[in-house]
Amino acid sequence: MSTDTPAPRRRGRIGQIIETYRLTRRADPAIGWILLGLFVAVMAVFLVLGFLLGPWWFWILLGIPSALLVVTIVFGRRAERAAYAQVEGQPGAVAAVLTTLRSGWFVTPAVAVTKNQDMVHRVVGRPGVILVSEAPASRAANLLATERKKTARYLPETPIIELQCGDDEGQIPLRKINSKIMRQQRNLKPAQVTAIRRRLDAVAQNPVPLPKGPLPKNARIPRG
Repeated sequence: MSTDTPAPRRRGRIGQIIETYRLTRRADPAIGWILLGLFVAVMAVFLVLGFLLGPWWFWILLGIPSALLVVTIVFGRRAERAAYAQVEGQPGAVAAVLTTLRSGWFVTPAVAVTKNQDMVHRVVGRPGVILVSEAPASRAANLLATERKKTARYLPETPIIELQCGDDEGQIPLRKINSKIMRQQRNLKPAQVTAIRRRLDAVAQNPVPLPKGPLPKNARIPRG
């Protein structure tokens, strides 16, 4: 029985890769030919080296994993680019990206939502509490300031960081928001992060509902 248990995991991983490829191909129809061309090109280089330096079979064996590595790297980058392209411009796109942060970051989408579907999302981590706006620059500053005041009432000693995500001048593009968050200075210890999370959960009484259909469908952001 023990020899059969890994099979579902393997099928799940293969299925995930296939689904990612399908989603990527929607935004990047040439992805298949690009990956095939890269594989052939890398193998051709190693084949030439094999005939020049010998033995040829050694270079072929070395070329196969090298070609697969190049294909994997390029596929990952293009899949990420395609995923961002599918969610950009849709309400809740920032929340969809933030939820792919690595372990150690705790995301609460849409802690504030306006009738214009402007939003503030909250991320708790070792830098402190990070408030991320999803709104035009003309409205984002006031929205963040309001949410900052609310948060500071419960966590007066905790660092609160405000970030504006968007395409306006001075805002952080959607593709760079996660890396911007992860580069923030670490101000807290893990135990303090846990205490902050519990405090925020305790004071949360009437969460603001998300607008209908805010999170993009059929789009997956690869985790970092």
